[in-house]
Amino acid sequence: MDLNQVTVQSGNIAESIRFYTGLGLRLIVEAPHYARFECPVGESTFSVHLTDELKPSSGVIYFEVGNLLETVAALQARGVEFMRGPVEEPWLWHECRLADPSGNEICIYTAGENRKNPPWRIG
Repeated sequence: MDLNQVTVQSGNIAESIRFYTGLGLRLIVEAPHYARFECPVGESTFSVHLTDELKPSSGVIYFEVGNLLETVAALQARGVEFMRGPVEEPWLWHECRLADPSGNEICIYTAGENRKNPPWRIG
């Protein structure tokens, strides 16, 4: 089994497209009610689906990058605002938080080896 994609709600597809392409995702499907993106690394995709009854996800969307500080600086230069971070977390990830135009929470992080193999991993 492999994770194919995650879909979250959007109150405005055009705003979501601008936001997620601004983060570096590549738009591969565009319809009035839906947009799907490819991540620049790996095989996963991400999508947004239009809803009239917007309820932002209670989950967090995680996008991993090679260098968090460089990525944050580049995004801030393009006007992206962050809610928190970058900080080093007790679980050994460096991360920052932001929200998309529909209020869905996003974590951009760098974890390196600790992503799947933290010191407390079950053997």
